[in-house]
Amino acid sequence: MARFNGGIIGASNKSSFGKCKQTVKTSSGNVCTQPGTKVAKVLIVAGGGSGSKYGGGGAGGLRNLELPVCGGTAVPITVGGGGAAAPACTGNKGSNSSIVATCATHSSTGGGLGTGEEAGQPGGSGSGGGYQTSCAGAGNEGNYTPPEGNPGGTSVTSGSQAGGGGGGAGAAGQNAQSSCEAGDGGAGLDVSPVFGTGSGVCGVFAGGGGGGLFNNSAPGAGAAGSGGGGGPGKYNNGASGGGAGTANTGGGGAGYSPTGAGGSGIVIVKELSKASGMFNLRSQFAARKTDTWITSNDKFLNVDLDYLVVAGGGGGAAGNAVGGGGGAGGYRASGYGPGPLQASALDITTGTYTVTVGAGGGQAAKGNDSTFDTITSEGGGAAFAAAVGPGSAPGPSAGGSGGGGNYNSSYPQPYPPSPESADNPAPFSVFPGSLKGPGNNPPTSPPQGNPSGSGGFNDNGPTSHYGGGGGGGATAAGGNFNVAPGGSSPTPLHGGDGGAGAPNAILGPDTSYAGGGGGGAQGSYDSKPPIRAGDGGAGGGGKASACRGGPPNPWYPRTANAPSHCGVNGGSGTANTGGGGGAGGKDAGVGSIPGPGLGSGGSGGSGIVVLRAPSAVAFSGSPCCAFTGSTHPGGDKIAKMTASGTITISLA
Repeated sequence: MARFNGGIIGASNKSSFGKCKQTVKTSSGNVCTQPGTKVAKVLIVAGGGSGSKYGGGGAGGLRNLELPVCGGTAVPITVGGGGAAAPACTGNKGSNSSIVATCATHSSTGGGLGTGEEAGQPGGSGSGGGYQTSCAGAGNEGNYTPPEGNPGGTSVTSGSQAGGGGGGAGAAGQNAQSSCEAGDGGAGLDVSPVFGTGSGVCGVFAGGGGGGLFNNSAPGAGAAGSGGGGGPGKYNNGASGGGAGTANTGGGGAGYSPTGAGGSGIVIVKELSKASGMFNLRSQFAARKTDTWITSNDKFLNVDLDYLVVAGGGGGAAGNAVGGGGGAGGYRASGYGPGPLQASALDITTGTYTVTVGAGGGQAAKGNDSTFDTITSEGGGAAFAAAVGPGSAPGPSAGGSGGGGNYNSSYPQPYPPSPESADNPAPFSVFPGSLKGPGNNPPTSPPQGNPSGSGGFNDNGPTSHYGGGGGGGATAAGGNFNVAPGGSSPTPLHGGDGGAGAPNAILGPDTSYAGGGGGGAQGSYDSKPPIRAGDGGAGGGGKASACRGGPPNPWYPRTANAPSHCGVNGGSGTANTGGGGGAGGKDAGVGSIPGPGLGSGGSGGSGIVVLRAPSAVAFSGSPCCAFTGSTHPGGDKIAKMTASGTITISLA
């Protein structure tokens, strides 16, 4: 019977009219909800633990909840502080963060404190093990489902002391790899599909701190998403202490003395609009009066929207550098492609969205980003343009996947000389070099790419070989310069091949995207055995050309291009795959580009954005030359953008 509801008969609908208003709290206080809000998405990240002399601090616990809330109410929020830095062996635990919603308190647990010589300690994520007791600290101390964090890594207790990495929200801390290599911090968790990229590290929170090391070698750096930032403590050469966790990420502090402080926590409240079913006139009238009624432009799709967002690839090195291949553009996807690289589908409203499809980078230039809604894929890293000497890789080499190093990217060599022998008369060799272009930079979870390979050389007169590193790809790191001392096996010798891309069937056919570009190669005299330039990685990576030529040394046919590649110019990445460009070569002459016989580096391939949803959704796009709409035989609707523009999403 219709009573007191304006004559509308139907089920009572407890609707939320929050209009997706998002409030970020970086310190304790209240969030005042809108009158029509009944449901909110809430991110609760606790403070990270500080590192220790050895073990990295654990990240603060991370919980992503959907909670009932009261509209027009001050909701109490507590933001936990990070564990304070300590001057000696043992760090400090992070503090809890919490929200009080409808009389219930929901908390995340502070990150575990790093220990110098004892077992790692529990927390939201656990800390890494100290050197005398290898045991790692347990994560998810609050015993929540799903878990709020992960355990730390174990330490190495013999020889030099190397601590384990602190656990992160996305992965456990890495175990110490040897007495010369401490463990990396566990990766943080990417919540950007819900809360965007404006907070944390581009939407990534709660990474573990890197472990500390008592040795001249570098300690483990915090891994992707880590606020710990890679503890730089090197006791024997007087280096400074561990890196601090980034404020308001819940990152764990890194190891060594003094310890790195943990990053403070954060709480984000997103007031949801959820309005399915039937509403009585009184409810509609009240929502209209308070301007909280959902308009026609605010309709939730109520289906999963899958996506593929690939950035432009980086450019390969010029022909006078025996350089590296360009890194592939960042690869981010849901629903299709390799399982470990699938993120959650998007839950968005109807409307018109701006789409950016990143262009590929030119010679030795970084690729451009691609974006849709909250998803950003980073442009591929540029190949090293010239010799850089010891130290850090050049900034533009970092990207979705890293750009490859040129042949002397580690000159002078950081390794002991290779043994002298009859076929290796000169003791000076570097193979491969130490520097690589960083991938997954900035970090996402799942990772959007991989590092490059290293360039290197074996400088031994008539048997000398030189090669660049391959650009990183979506599923694999770029290949290293492939040669052993004295020109011996492995065979065939070659510049680094580009890292493999990722196959993805979102368009229907299984197509690979984001392969790295191949690295260049050069051999002296008759090059025994032969050497070839690097091949492009599957997924549009460009093939490299070889350096053959010029007085005074005749570098002739036993130095070859990548298979099936002609000319002195490096091959460009395939359009709309995000493939990295291949390195250029040289046939004759010397001098600056475009001098005689000097090839240019291949450009990176442009990116692509693809959306796919069930048949209830309709797509249209602009400009028409960039947009292609189609229907899969199974009924799904597909939108493909090969250049920047807009996509309009509606209900069919």
